[in-house]
Formats: sequence, C-alpha cells, structure tokens
Amino acid sequence: MIEPGERGLVDLPVSKLSNHTPVTLPVHVLHGTQPGPAMFVSAAIHGDELNGVEIIRRVLRILQPGNIRGTLLCVPVVNAYGFIGRSRYLPDRRDLNRSFPGSPDGSLAARLASLLLTEVVKRCQIGIDLHTAAVHRVNLPQIRTDFVRRPRCRALSEAFGAQVVLESPERPGSLRKAAREVGVDVLVYEGGEGLRFDEFAITAGVDGIARVMLNIGMLELPEGAEADPATTATPATVFANASKWVRAPEGGILRTTKRIGEAVSEGDIIGHVANPYEDLDVPVRSPRRGLIIGRTTLPIVNMGDALFHIAWPDELGSPKSHASGGPGRDRASEPLLDEDEIL
Repeated sequence: MIEPGERGLVDLPVSKLSNHTPVTLPVHVLHGTQPGPAMFVSAAIHGDELNGVEIIRRVLRILQPGNIRGTLLCVPVVNAYGFIGRSRYLPDRRDLNRSFPGSPDGSLAARLASLLLTEVVKRCQIGIDLHTAAVHRVNLPQIRTDFVRRPRCRALSEAFGAQVVLESPERPGSLRKAAREVGVDVLVYEGGEGLRFDEFAITAGVDGIARVMLNIGMLELPEGAEADPATTATPATVFANASKWVRAPEGGILRTTKRIGEAVSEGDIIGHVANPYEDLDVPVRSPRRGLIIGRTTLPIVNMGDALFHIAWPDELGSPKSHASGGPGRDRASEPLLDEDEIL
C-alpha cells in the first residue's frame, strides 16, 4: 500500500524462467498528496524498444509525490523476457501487443497481458504507451491514436506536443484497443529506433508526458517555481490521418536525400537506389505532399522494401475517405501502416 505523499516499487509476480528464476512486473507508484486523476506510462512492451525505458527513468527522477495530484503508475519494462533477450517478442515468439486483453490461465503472453491490464491499466483513466520503430527503421517523434472519433485523445495529443499526430487504427489484441474497451484513453508515443537510444526522441517523450500531466491537472510545480517554457509551451502539431510507405523501385544501395521531419512535395526526389555493378541511379520520389515521419536505416534494399513513411492531413470524415476504408486510409490499396507499425 503506497500512502498519499509516498512513492514505492511494487513487484507483480509474472512467472519463473526455466531455471526457476522469478520474473516480476515492477511498477513504480507515485501517489500524490492531493486527489486527482490516475495515469499510467508503459514501455518495452516490445522488448527491443528502449527509448521508453529511459524516458520513464528520467520522469521518475524529476517527479516527486508532493508535486503531483492523483497517482502515476510507471512500468519501464513490460516485456522483461524480450528486454533481456534484446527481442521484440516473448520466448514463444508471441507479440505481447497482439495478446490483450489476455487471460490469467493462458499462454505466457496472455498472462502478462492480463496482469498489466488488470493491475495497472484498469486503475487509470489515461495512459501513454511508449514505443520506437521496428529494428532497422527510425520514427520521427509522433503520437498515434484515434483523434477523429475520440475528442479527448485529440486534446491529449495536442497537449503532448509531438510534431505529428497520426490517426491510427486499433489492432485486435493491442493494449490500446483493450484499454479503450475498459474506458481508458491511451496515446501511443513513437520515436527513434529499436535497440538504440535517441536523445531527441527521449527528450520529446519526457517533455510530452509533463505537458499531458499539466493539461489534466495532475502536475503541480513547487511553490515559487517557474515552469520551463521548453517543457510547458506546446509546439505546433500536424494532425495526419493518411500515410503511405514509399517502397524501393529496384534492389541495390539506397542513398537518402531527405531526413525524417522534412516536408516534401509530390514528385520530390527523396532518395536514390544505385546498382552496385552499373553506373545507374533510380530515383525514389514522393507520391504526394507530406511529412517524412519514418524511414529505413538500412542502405542495402530489395525491390519493394519500405523506405520512407510519409504522412499528410486528408479530408477528415469526407465521404471519399470513408468509401476508401474509413478515416485514416490513404487512397492507395495499402493499409495505413505496415503490419509491425500498427500499435
């Protein structure tokens, strides 16, 4: 029991390794002195996504129970098995973010999902789930949520202050979908790449969490202290409800001419694929005007590989948008996001 004005670490038993070493789900609890909302922040649901672990470490280092209203629950490493093994998955190759709401009597993934949902998520009204791009990809710091149909998610996204908010469909089995079904609004934060620390993405994540806490009345500055404008000022945000991966037109060596975060126009050359045996460059062009929110980090590519992820604001709720698969779908036949990017 963590009393008001106190902080503590609660170890929730998960299972045991094959050598009988216990595995727990450690939850940092900050219980404010005044009543207020409850919020959770989780990281490393995919064990190779490390930026969130550092984001939570810095948040916990900065915050004190006396500075907050309500309760903050922080889970730096949800998937301890993948974290130890530097893997996205659990030992049985299950993706934990496809295993919610889970079951206390199911597979290892189902049990861990059920534990997190029951003991952490259901105790809160709001959550922020921290992710990175998959290995060999990098993402611009961004929020993914359902901002078209859920006004509170849009307001929280604006408060977070990421450069981009992407309308993202809920994937069956995801934490975000399971949380929404029990009445908890979740923002998914994406930034950086797997198995790497990215200082820009980490700083943006820490500042964004602070802004959300200020917005919901959860964070109180010490008496006489002045807010840091870099943290409290909300940057301009692009709300994008359509996106597309630009794929390699040929196999070869990729040279990029644009970075994540750069705006592009239709037809702009954003990279070249070179044949290693001939003096021949094939240009990679942007299919339309938008913002680069992700790209591959591998210079060696095969035909059809995803190279650049471009997002743009579409006509929200327009009949044409709904006819093509609902808000957030681009007008091509591809899904909004690749399979491993839908969170």
